[in-house]
Amino acid sequence: MADQVTPPPGYRMQEICALAGPGAIVVALVGWLVAGVLPRPPAADDSTADIVAFYGENPTAVRLGLALAVLGLSGIGALTAVISIRMVQMPGQSPVAAFLQMISGAVTWVMLIVPLVIMNVAAFRPDRTPELTVTLNDLAWILFIPPVGPFLVQNVAIAVGILSDRGERPILPRWVAFANLWVGFLFLPGLLAYFFKSGPFAWQGIFSFWLALTAYAAWAFIMGFTIRASLRREYAGSPAAPATVDA
Repeated sequence: MADQVTPPPGYRMQEICALAGPGAIVVALVGWLVAGVLPRPPAADDSTADIVAFYGENPTAVRLGLALAVLGLSGIGALTAVISIRMVQMPGQSPVAAFLQMISGAVTWVMLIVPLVIMNVAAFRPDRTPELTVTLNDLAWILFIPPVGPFLVQNVAIAVGILSDRGERPILPRWVAFANLWVGFLFLPGLLAYFFKSGPFAWQGIFSFWLALTAYAAWAFIMGFTIRASLRREYAGSPAAPATVDA
């Protein structure tokens, strides 16, 4: 019989935080569907009338969906926290990568939520001057898509931490490091949304929006489930123990 390994305090909380990442994506996507952001987000080359209609035709659905998306994305903060904990536990490295991941992850969390709040401001008073509605919409999407720097820093910090793990059994597999580097690379086309109002590099385009959305969703699922798997692998000798440990 395998020796039992006593999980540390907070084991269950770490599992919950890991799964909060994938959960955040699911809830946010549902919210975007309710709001009408998906399957077609308001485009940079839409007319003033189109933008006003998006926020004004069914403002309750827009506000409800965006509020749900903001609530769901709260899970990204939990995922960032547990990534930092697991990185600090990686032997043979400086904690700098873990702290950099934590800081950049907190910034990306805010950068995901604030644009949705600005969109909700646009829907809050649909009878306001059309030019103000368009300005709020532009501000939300330009804040949401092109500033990819913190996301890229977070991915690189995670990759550096994983590749620096000198443990006999690394906490996270090395392929997760390369997946993070690839995801960071896929964010880069979003920078071009500053310069294009139509086409694949506009904020609604396939490279700026859909590729980044797919990459970020994949990242949240990869990090959430691999961290959960690492926790279960580490304490596999005591399958019943997590249920008895306080969070």
